[in-house]
Amino acid sequence: MNMSVLRRSTSCVLVALVGLPSILSAQTHVVSPADLQKEVLAATDARRHNMEIITGSLSSTTKVQNVLGSVGIDPAQVKTAVSSLSDQELARLAARAEKAQADFAAGRLSDRDLLYILLGIAALILIIVAVH
Repeated sequence: MNMSVLRRSTSCVLVALVGLPSILSAQTHVVSPADLQKEVLAATDARRHNMEIITGSLSSTTKVQNVLGSVGIDPAQVKTAVSSLSDQELARLAARAEKAQADFAAGRLSDRDLLYILLGIAALILIIVAVH
């Protein structure tokens, strides 16, 4: 009698062990592929938007181009360096550039102040890229 109980228990355990992997593999993913694709597209759009803000701010006027050139910063090099920044760095610098543009448009910054801020952003971009 002991042997038949042991055999039944062993067979139940074996059936459970053989069937368990198929049950686990049939589970759905925690995140669906469609959700992953949406997140990737959103991140790509945010990165593109931040890059446009930064490059647009740095090439907004010929004054900015002239100031960058006068201090030895090549505007083309800065534009190239922007693409190598991380998403967090891009977002942070884009927020600063947008704030500076908004303050300038509202009259809270002079032309000179805006140029200094944009010059600082350009220098910061080059420093971040050089450190990486």
